[in-house]
Amino acid sequence: MNDVMFERYLKGWGLKPDGVPRITESSYLMPVRFGAIPAMLKVAVSAEEIRGNGLMSWWNGKGAAPVLAYDRQAILLLRALNPISLSEMSLNDDDDRACQIICAVIDELHYPQAAVLPELMPLSQWFAGLAPAAKQHGGILIDALSVANQLLTTPQGEVVLHGDIHHENILDFGELGWRAIDPKGLIGERGFDYANVFCNPLGCEPSAEQFHQRLALISRYARLEPRRLLMWILAWCGLSASWFLEDGGDPKIPLAVARLAQAKLTQA
Repeated sequence: MNDVMFERYLKGWGLKPDGVPRITESSYLMPVRFGAIPAMLKVAVSAEEIRGNGLMSWWNGKGAAPVLAYDRQAILLLRALNPISLSEMSLNDDDDRACQIICAVIDELHYPQAAVLPELMPLSQWFAGLAPAAKQHGGILIDALSVANQLLTTPQGEVVLHGDIHHENILDFGELGWRAIDPKGLIGERGFDYANVFCNPLGCEPSAEQFHQRLALISRYARLEPRRLLMWILAWCGLSASWFLEDGGDPKIPLAVARLAQAKLTQA
């Protein structure tokens, strides 16, 4: 573990290590104590995570984990200690409640603020990798690209977007309620932020029945027109699959969800 990445912030912010640090491709993470407060120190090593840190600071705890300190590359967040998990909730026959919580958090994240916007990436740029993937792999990625182009050229209700909403990125902070972590820092149509929910919990491929039930739940809780939401699901799943293919991973789940969305769109 590269302690140099943490040393500046441990000293500068008066932090004490409080757990095992870990490294991801984009950041260094260390559980710490900020006085008596349990916190998580995150040091970004990619432009995407730096942008996400800026957005967390901009939200200032509104729908997102409270920020205790921030300096662009690094951010100190209140650490969630409650063991309740939205993934477990969904997998234990309470997907309705999980969807309601997710939609409530997204609603709060999307609420407009007077503060000057942080650095954000437009959805059109975020989707840049879909066109070359559709050209190379064809199939349903071509349909996903077509739908994505329709959505991106006719945006509705543009807001600041989290960009990576899923069950493990919304945590239970006890009395403070459920809050989001790990945003990508995007801007675009609000419907985009609901699409990735359909590919989660991680590793779980939904049945057609589960997909249709969740579509009804989320379109109602989020006040979204079902067809428009289906289009975002297809577009997002195409983009997600393209990233899996680029990295040599298995795009099974996003492709399965894309087919479910495509079939429902065809029926409408």
